[in-house]
Amino acid sequence: MSTPRIEAALALATSAAHQGPHSTPPDGRPRRHRFAIGDPQADLTRFLAVLDRHGLLGADGRLLPDVQLISVGDHFDWGRSTERDAVATSALRLIAWMAAHPADQAVLLLGNHDLGRVGELAGFTDARFATAQVEADGIYRGGDVDEARERDFLARHPELPNVELVARDFGTFREEQRRWVDYLLRARRFRVAHAAAERMIVLHAGVTREDLQAVGLSEALHSHAPTVVETLNQALDSAVAAWTRGPLHIPGLYRPGDATYGEGRGIFYHRPSLSPEDTLHRDATPRRRFDPRRLPLGLTQVVGHTRDKRCRELLVLPHDTQDGVLRYLVTDGTTIDYRPGTPRASHPGEAVLLFTDGGMRESPLEAFQMLDLDTRGPARPLQATEPGEAP
Repeated sequence: MSTPRIEAALALATSAAHQGPHSTPPDGRPRRHRFAIGDPQADLTRFLAVLDRHGLLGADGRLLPDVQLISVGDHFDWGRSTERDAVATSALRLIAWMAAHPADQAVLLLGNHDLGRVGELAGFTDARFATAQVEADGIYRGGDVDEARERDFLARHPELPNVELVARDFGTFREEQRRWVDYLLRARRFRVAHAAAERMIVLHAGVTREDLQAVGLSEALHSHAPTVVETLNQALDSAVAAWTRGPLHIPGLYRPGDATYGEGRGIFYHRPSLSPEDTLHRDATPRRRFDPRRLPLGLTQVVGHTRDKRCRELLVLPHDTQDGVLRYLVTDGTTIDYRPGTPRASHPGEAVLLFTDGGMRESPLEAFQMLDLDTRGPARPLQATEPGEAP
């Protein structure tokens, strides 16, 4: 899997992580090649191998100068319990590698796992988390939860919604990760969304008409990507500016979980669902499920967060799942169409979700697809015009 370019990138990531939280400012350079990559919940070497396979890395271990990369969020938490230390280190190096690039070249979007560091886990030290995790592991038991012991655990840790969050979901937390997330939020390096075209945005899990109304955006502007992105990012910046201690909340968009409220909700958590079991969960914002027929018409949203298997379960479709590939959902507000691939050109009466979470850790490397934001299809490897020259 390794190449000299990957080795150079790993060295850069290690050096950047050792510097502590920082962010390289934008350089304003136009970039001819723009790509979105789905949830990078995989070892840093594998993430870099995906980029290298697509010809995006230079000999110095950085993105080629003409390449822009947008990460759709969720940079932490994966793997088995025996891998926690290695995963925690790898994820931090990934964030640091991205931050070592100009902010307008390597775009960091927030996912629920990123926000969890300043949400549910805002008050934890490494020592307290480690102690809680040992206890949570014994209660969680691979999903066979001892409910009586969980109630006692939550009485002592009321900022948590359940033991699963510590034992599995956010199980590779470290205080240093929170320092980086906090810094990148205040530096406005972590963003909610990115405008890729006049009617196309990139963000972690998508927004509905109700979500945009919750932040005061007129329905007449719901398909204008720059305005949608500006509104969402302003909501984040206002929340961060007002945040002094405790869990971060973004009114109307994000509410971290706790023992009283239950699991976290909002646009970083929610998933499209037509399951009758989720009817109540779709009713009010913020939420964990949304009706895909309520997506803003005329807007294409490039998202991660939900793999094919989970999409099919929630949309009540046959479970003929594929890892690695891009997928899409198109709706006219009444009907939906979900399938692998990328959609034909949409029209103003349609809303599109384009899914990029292909299960980077589990997908065969050769099957994992990135999205070319200009062709709106699977990215093809870039070819250098001469050895060592950028495309």
